Amino acid sequence: MSKTHDAPAELPFEGAITRFFETEAPESVRKAIGDSHKAILMPPYPYDERMDKDEYEETLYKLQIELARFQHWVQKTGARVVVVFEGRDAAGKGGTIKRFRENMNPRVARVIALPKPTPTEMGQWYFQRYIAQLPTAGQIALFDRSWYNRPVVERVFDFCTTSERDLFFQQVPGFERALVQDGIHLVKIWLNVGQAEQLRRFLDREADPLKQWKLSQIDVDGLRRWKAYSVAIRETFDATHLDHAPWTIIKSDDKRRARIAAIRAVLSAIPYEGRNDKIVQTPDPAICGGPDIWDD
Repeated sequence: MSKTHDAPAELPFEGAITRFFETEAPESVRKAIGDSHKAILMPPYPYDERMDKDEYEETLYKLQIELARFQHWVQKTGARVVVVFEGRDAAGKGGTIKRFRENMNPRVARVIALPKPTPTEMGQWYFQRYIAQLPTAGQIALFDRSWYNRPVVERVFDFCTTSERDLFFQQVPGFERALVQDGIHLVKIWLNVGQAEQLRRFLDREADPLKQWKLSQIDVDGLRRWKAYSVAIRETFDATHLDHAPWTIIKSDDKRRARIAAIRAVLSAIPYEGRNDKIVQTPDPAICGGPDIWDD
């Protein structure tokens, strides 16, 4: 057992993540993690090594130039773009959004990460507070979690009723169809991380004072609800993978490959002026596709 996994009293949530690792995590997960501080790439993930760092940085640099070109097109044409980033906790949503946006104008590319609803918002139509964050002409809205909180997180933690979730599934096709019909470019990305790699990332966050802020009580409690999340995710894909608003699933155990695939998924989905298809390319099909490539 490495020192990183020790649980002194000053750790967030009194070392609850380390305790889960030591006493409750499945044996296969504990064995996979061991003392590792590297990404855990194991079947069904299709690669056994991370993307080479030099290749990653060179590819990311070229894609960020394409993002600058994409941003110029959005401003020039008055396009409106919405990218939804969803996934399990620690799947890499924030890091992917950071690489997507780090060289873009923050007035053009906005990140929306809403806190839990206020009492006023709880009394509104569920989609209302998200509608208020939709982009105007010449803007890109990057949702770090979105209206898909309802069928997944809220369902797993009983924050909504069965009838509220059923109503969501009834209404979301029309809601997203209205966005697309009004001219919004909508891209929905689900980052999927394996159970061992998720727990390894949580352990790293728990031990690192600079990353502890990323942890929440939901993260801690969610460790025991892996199967419930799996059921909720599958039901969500079945109900909301739509012709006018499909899901793009990205296996994110290797953050480098996932970030490259996510940027390519967005850029390849929107035919902007001047796009360099040799750089943009189709995302790696071994880790990126529809719900058929999803696994728990």
